Amino acid sequence: MLTARATLRNVRLSPRKARLVANLIRGKRVLEARDILQFALQRSAEPIKKLLDSAVANAEWRAREGRRRIDTDELIVKTIMVDEGRTFYRYSPMPRGRAGRVRHRSSHVTLTITE
Repeated sequence: MLTARATLRNVRLSPRKARLVANLIRGKRVLEARDILQFALQRSAEPIKKLLDSAVANAEWRAREGRRRIDTDELIVKTIMVDEGRTFYRYSPMPRGRAGRVRHRSSHVTLTITE
């Protein structure tokens, strides 16, 4: 059974918003997942689509090394995890001379596909 993995680290997306898109493609075939990501309106759909294409390329490479043929459209998104990455802190002026903290969150996305 062929499995391939791809990771995307420190992408400037909020993990909470990236998980909304990740939940759309979990358990789907690669062909369906590409269609869903192409027409999703969220900003996190584009980096996750590139990550999916990278995982498919990794699967093709593994199959070529093992001298096997695979149909890449029939692969299934086995797992997709969105973890919290580094948070950048900036400060914004607030009323009465105070400074308010602004958090710029980032994510680590891990995608595994299998036959």
